[in-house]
Amino acid sequence: MRVGIALAALGLAALASPARADDRATPGEEAWHTSGLEGIRGATIGPIESSLFPGRGYGTPATAALLDHLAQLGVNWVSVTPFGRIWSLSSTDIAMDFEAPYDDNRDGIRRLVEQAHERGIQVLLIPHLWVETEGWRGEMDPGSPEGWAAYQASYRAFVTAWARDAAAAGADAFSIGVECGSWSGRFGEYWRALIAEVRSIFDGVLTYSANWDEVENVLFWDELDLIGINAFYPLADHDDASFSEYVQGAMRARQTLAEQVAILEKPVLFTEIGYTTRRNAAVQPWLWPDGMDGVEISEREQARAILASFRAFLPQRWFVGFFVWRWYADVDDVSQEAIWGFSPEGKLAERVLERVFAEPWAVDPEPWAWVTEPPAGPSVYDVVTDLQMRLRSTVVPR
Repeated sequence: MRVGIALAALGLAALASPARADDRATPGEEAWHTSGLEGIRGATIGPIESSLFPGRGYGTPATAALLDHLAQLGVNWVSVTPFGRIWSLSSTDIAMDFEAPYDDNRDGIRRLVEQAHERGIQVLLIPHLWVETEGWRGEMDPGSPEGWAAYQASYRAFVTAWARDAAAAGADAFSIGVECGSWSGRFGEYWRALIAEVRSIFDGVLTYSANWDEVENVLFWDELDLIGINAFYPLADHDDASFSEYVQGAMRARQTLAEQVAILEKPVLFTEIGYTTRRNAAVQPWLWPDGMDGVEISEREQARAILASFRAFLPQRWFVGFFVWRWYADVDDVSQEAIWGFSPEGKLAERVLERVFAEPWAVDPEPWAWVTEPPAGPSVYDVVTDLQMRLRSTVVPR
């Protein structure tokens, strides 16, 4: 079942024609589950971040091969992240020509959506911002009312252009932004107007990709279908934490998020989740190892950090699923990321994902509604427990 059709029946997705927010039904935190949709077992596919490697990006034979591999792992959704470029955190103009002309990037996205749909995989499109100089996009500050007005006009053009492209390509879901922490809790009128305009263009599922510590400040969750989170939660505050400490950290994050879910009555999607392949990866998971001294590579650490998050969140019916950050468009191009990066490709984490993808989650539809007793077999909790035991060694058997 196409996700847009199922959610439209519940009032979650946009109507075919523009509508006010109060014309749409309040979805409820378990709406994804009650709609009969399968949980999102997702993978983010990153673009090739260098114009020196043409012919390997979105919509090429490289992504066709990658999608075959992801489908074998059990992936049923992918997210794609076309970038706009902005010079600095105080700049106001977003350029559309990330590493290639905009028309080429748009055509690549269209071809990738076709490739995914041919394999039964659905697509979330998330326009990202690439800051050319130093700084994180969550700290954007044009510095004056006039600067903000200019930046917001450019941002609107950027997002609505990609919304039109997403609609034309047949994408299934769309994120209106990524980590806009410096202004997602302000400018409410602007955000609501932007969301209304995007809904008039794109009739699939809408979300926003908030940083993990931004969620409670976002003003416009009520206008969207899913609470989207880039879930790089720190799971411990000290080095060499045990797996049980990681699980406790994930449980604390879940409790905080559950309080927001109860208020907002929306399902939750982790638009990004992942950990680098290094020791103590879940202490400050947003840190990039290139800036560290004495980095110790650890596949086991990456695997157990993501497994601890699964232990906390997969038993919740309001938890729709996640997109693992990330594979690259050309999985064989090792120039995109060092071995200690986020990609789980060929690592223990990938084998953990394969096992977890294969099991039923709380959000999944009941397999046999007329059977009063649940089918025999391991639950996802049993699988997580088994994997945790196996990760005490360095091998996770298939």
